[in-house]
Amino acid sequence: MLPVRGRNGRAGRPARILGTRTAWTPVGDGEFFCPGCGGDRNYQRLTGHRRFVVLGVPVLPRGETAPVVECAACSRHFGTEALDHPTTTRFSAMLRDAVHTVALAVLTAGGSCSRSALESAAGTVRAAGFDDCTEEQLGALVEALASDTGRSYDQSCGPGLAIELHEALDPLAAHLAPVGRESILLQGARIALADGPYTPAERDVLSTVGAALTICSDDVSRLLAAAARTPS
Repeated sequence: MLPVRGRNGRAGRPARILGTRTAWTPVGDGEFFCPGCGGDRNYQRLTGHRRFVVLGVPVLPRGETAPVVECAACSRHFGTEALDHPTTTRFSAMLRDAVHTVALAVLTAGGSCSRSALESAAGTVRAAGFDDCTEEQLGALVEALASDTGRSYDQSCGPGLAIELHEALDPLAAHLAPVGRESILLQGARIALADGPYTPAERDVLSTVGAALTICSDDVSRLLAAAARTPS
């Protein structure tokens, strides 16, 4: 580095002679949840090429850098794993669909013939975001599912239903705090309890819900027991 003289003749910051510089190239864009801004933002996906720099002039390539994501709002760079986090809009849709799937699973397991269970399920689904959901719509869906799969009420959680629950809940579980995962399980429990104590089939479905939400079996049993003791 070379010394640089300031206005008063004293040495200032030295000029940088050698170094590296990264040239970024956009290779894609989209919307993501920015960890820096804390909200949904547009992004550019960038690939970088390092170059050896002499007096500010790039002279030799030094290889590629790992790709990054640049926020269009704050301009900060993040690893591409930031794209794994759903946007707020996508997360809301995932949560809404998960609650709807759990409600249908519990109703199919044993509560679909009960008006009180249908009312509890419809209220839960509306609160999750399906504003126009009615008891009649849920009842028709459960009847259609039972007819299509040959299932009967009070039947334990079969492979098909377990797959549907895991498909709806597995992607969501990683992005929910423990209290959020427990909340979904408890919503299903309240639907099951709306017309009386849990049936074996309802317990089986709720155990599958807990497993998909990565809640250990002991905690599932504890939460279901607490819900049963809580007055509706």
